[in-house]
Amino acid sequence: MTEPLNTGVLLFLPYRAMEARVFAGLAAAGFADLSPAQARVFQRIAPGGSRLTDLAEQAGITKQSAGFLVDQLERSGYVERVPDPADGRARLVRIAERGARSVEASRGIVAEVEAEWTAHLGRRRMEQLREILTDLREITDPWQ
Repeated sequence: MTEPLNTGVLLFLPYRAMEARVFAGLAAAGFADLSPAQARVFQRIAPGGSRLTDLAEQAGITKQSAGFLVDQLERSGYVERVPDPADGRARLVRIAERGARSVEASRGIVAEVEAEWTAHLGRRRMEQLREILTDLREITDPWQ
């Protein structure tokens, strides 16, 4: 008899399926140079910008690794570094115009995937899934 999958794997599998769809769709939309490692830093940038140390902590990587990935993102036009208005010595990483276009493209792809999941599960079960995962976020997301 096969052991049932643990909850972590059950959460991870749909995430990876959505991630694969997003990257395929982004590549088709002209954003083929965005890597999963870069995206893990990019998706944590706050609306007004984030400090590199915060991005590294949230991505669970070293500041040096985050700096390397942000350098790549900056060269590709996804982000820009700007002075931090709260501290003139510090800089913020902010989403640049090309990065904003990639975010818009990814939102459309995510909406397509979620519509497919809703068609499969039904609206009520999909709403329940979102509610349960939102509740679970309260004890799993220290940066919410």
